[in-house]
Amino acid sequence: MERNIYLELTPPAQALKIWLDRIDEVCAAPGSEEVDLEQSAGRVASAAILAKRSSPAFHGAAMDGYAVFAPDTYGASTRRPLALAIGKQAWPVNTGQPLPKAANAVVMIEEINQEADAIILEKPVFPWQHVRKTGEDLVETEVILPPGALIGAQEIGALAAGGIMRPQVFKKAKVAILPTGSDLVKLGDANETDLAAGRQLPEFNSLVFSTMLKAAGAEPITLPIAPDDPEEIRRMVWTARDADLILINAGTSAGSHDFSAHVIAGLGELIAHGVSMMPGKPTVLGIASLGERKIPVAGIPGYPVSAWLAISEFVLPLLAHWQKRQPPRPEMMAAFPVKPLPSKPGMEEKLRVKLGIVDGKAWAVPLPRGAGTITSLSRADAILSIPSANEGLDAGKPGLAALLRPRNEIEGALLAIGSHDNTLDLLDSLLRRSHPRFRLTSAHVGSLGGLLALARGQAHLAGSHLLDPETGIYNEGAIRKHLGATPVALIRLVDREQGLIVARGNPLDIRSFENLGGSGIRFINRQKGSGTRVLLDWELKKRGIAPGAIAGYEDEEYTHMNVAQAVLSGRADAGLGVRAAANALGLGFEPVGFEQYDLVIPLAYLQDERVIALLEVIRSREFRDAVDTLGGYDTARTGEIVGTFQGSS
Repeated sequence: MERNIYLELTPPAQALKIWLDRIDEVCAAPGSEEVDLEQSAGRVASAAILAKRSSPAFHGAAMDGYAVFAPDTYGASTRRPLALAIGKQAWPVNTGQPLPKAANAVVMIEEINQEADAIILEKPVFPWQHVRKTGEDLVETEVILPPGALIGAQEIGALAAGGIMRPQVFKKAKVAILPTGSDLVKLGDANETDLAAGRQLPEFNSLVFSTMLKAAGAEPITLPIAPDDPEEIRRMVWTARDADLILINAGTSAGSHDFSAHVIAGLGELIAHGVSMMPGKPTVLGIASLGERKIPVAGIPGYPVSAWLAISEFVLPLLAHWQKRQPPRPEMMAAFPVKPLPSKPGMEEKLRVKLGIVDGKAWAVPLPRGAGTITSLSRADAILSIPSANEGLDAGKPGLAALLRPRNEIEGALLAIGSHDNTLDLLDSLLRRSHPRFRLTSAHVGSLGGLLALARGQAHLAGSHLLDPETGIYNEGAIRKHLGATPVALIRLVDREQGLIVARGNPLDIRSFENLGGSGIRFINRQKGSGTRVLLDWELKKRGIAPGAIAGYEDEEYTHMNVAQAVLSGRADAGLGVRAAANALGLGFEPVGFEQYDLVIPLAYLQDERVIALLEVIRSREFRDAVDTLGGYDTARTGEIVGTFQGSS
């Protein structure tokens, strides 16, 4: 089949409006139904719900005391106390009890003196004092909930008070999810060998979609996987003709095996093929004519991040539109990029970022931009939007971030920028467990990048293992050179073993740095500014090995685990990294030696309760024992303050 050509890219907001307007014209909405009150949580009122009875339904006492007729008390004073006969002019009541018909006020028990058959008042009572009047909360026929109201715990209470036992709500929209792709297999049917060889891909987008749809009040129905065959996709779409909305997942781009747009166009109207948003550009919007019904259809990109954004930007607003309500809006926060973020003009980019609030300012650290990196969503604190008219965001210039986590979680986070180490994730887990209000958010930009972030006030701490080739001392020289006038404490986290990570069994017999130069062995390097890169260059210089003689010297990764994964996958034969990364993936390891991995913390933050909690965890036996199980670490000096330093101003 010929390669598709995108129609003109449509701005997302415009594409959504055109689609919704056309759906309103030709498609039937899901309708409404009555449900038991006990089952109404999370549903949406489809019409105004009116009270069937007043609440309270009687005049009731709001205090313990005596019910009286207010005019009977007029004239009472301390000089001329007034006696009211119990049972004739005063009646004992408890809170919530109905008042006798002759009464219209309650005197608190604390405000009376009592004789054998009378109460003595020393001040008058005004009408309806301490009384919950009939209809004080709700009056019969009063609107309890307007159309479009989401029913939660408090709404259920109001409905019950108004006598509504079966509220009228919108039906749950039935949304059919059709995964497509000849290489897809159900999660439980995936074969690890075929997955590793690229012959199979686990289908999990439908699980993500279902979770999002259920949260939006819809009823997802996942259809069997359809192969990359337009006739089979068309046939499967027809099987979903009873649905209110159909989602075709994957096959939406411009490749020769992307059929979703053709199928939708052949079944009815193609409203948009391609939107000016990334990730999510290949989104398709249309309407299918299936028998006597016209049904909205969306072609959702196959890459997980693109898919999540397409559901968020187009499908969830449609479901909310059908329910006559605004889609939930995330909390927004001004966020400052820690580095320039270039972007393509004409496209609205949705960047996944980690956030750290340092001295009252939220700093955004970008996560990988790839549309297939689902962990860039699971690890993100927010989505930072770059408007289509911009060529990006400058460092330190604010953008608008939509929060994916509660603000208090972000405010409780310590932002660590710098060198990667496996113990940071372990430290975060133990910190969350022992101090649930706090967490450690780490971004891996290399040791030098971490020190520069501290100097700019963009982080609370930095992980560093920068070796000074002249002195053989770690970190101290770099701190004095790069941290300006910022006084910091240097705290030992671990001593860790660095070495060459190689394939299991070391089939190429890679034993030393000398084996790398001119041998044809493919190397995987760490990024410039990382401590591991500094160590590598130092070792190569000592041996007289030119970096250009090493195949792959320019091929970079940002973490030790990514270096290990490159070796495991066969993309590289060797890389310099820590033993813990090799152990985690069952790879070979040729040791080079131990190095210091320290945390650099500005002295101003040492009294911060989050840092105090972090240091408590670092110095705990639990942390040391957990680190020791990873292998390749020495924790004898863990938690020790190496010294305090101040850079040159």
